[in-house]
Amino acid sequence: MNQTRLGYLFGFGAYLIWGFFPIYLKLLRPAGPMEILAHRIVWSVVFVALLLAALRNIGFLRALARRPRALAGIGTAAALIAVNWGTYIYGVNSDRVVETALGYFINPLVIVLIGVFLLRERLRPAQWVALGVGGLAVAVLTVDYGRLPYLALVLAFSFAGYGLVKKRLALPAAEGLFVESAVLALPALAYLGWLTYRGAATFGQVSAAHTALLVLAGAATAIPLLLFAGAANRLPLSTIGMLQYVGPILQLGCGVLIYHEPMPPARLAGFALVWLALVIFTTDAYRNARRTRAEARAAATPVPAATR
Repeated sequence: MNQTRLGYLFGFGAYLIWGFFPIYLKLLRPAGPMEILAHRIVWSVVFVALLLAALRNIGFLRALARRPRALAGIGTAAALIAVNWGTYIYGVNSDRVVETALGYFINPLVIVLIGVFLLRERLRPAQWVALGVGGLAVAVLTVDYGRLPYLALVLAFSFAGYGLVKKRLALPAAEGLFVESAVLALPALAYLGWLTYRGAATFGQVSAAHTALLVLAGAATAIPLLLFAGAANRLPLSTIGMLQYVGPILQLGCGVLIYHEPMPPARLAGFALVWLALVIFTTDAYRNARRTRAEARAAATPVPAATR
């Protein structure tokens, strides 16, 4: 199997898991969102530690310990991903899967906003149009919900910030996830201990299947991230950009078709505006990528001696 085809398999595998993740999270009830988050953190550490031990790749920790700025960045990334995971779990288990899907639809637009305001990037006209349509979509959805779609906005901004920090850290997927989860593991264990002391923990109290599902939260977290890393190493960025919409499309399908969450006309109009913004954004990105590749090929083509 060639590397491109393998990259597509890895990419679709990652987004299929993320797309159907609401079904898994619903199975974890009656555990509350904070208990699920704590188990997700703790068992991620265990799963990735076993994986790194099997690969004999624990030595990276010594090198990382000599990089205090990287450790500070990891702490920031850990806080952002904890907010993202906790918000997503709360949204799914409070029957707001559609709103969580919206968060990942608008995430690319939020990344562009961060580029403008934090990195001082200059946008092309089509990108400004996409941002304007996206802003209008949020306004329409605010009127429909009677409030800001704050779950979607928290998910979009936390994940965009996490992506920015991760890009600057440039850590491999497994190693990065291990250190981020390890930073959060102590407070997660303390919370689980407090729940157990109060007699409010569901771990080991509901059923063997429920306990097993909580333990598997680590693998369910790490595996799609590792698949995504494998896809990112084999596919162009423009292809990854197209694949990223598979996840929220499936999440939206779960919310509407499986859990029968309401989709009134005004909400559908808001989503339609989001999709229009994404079509403009993606088309512009694809055209710009093609133009950049063409210019690079032209620059690399040697000029014939007679012409010189």
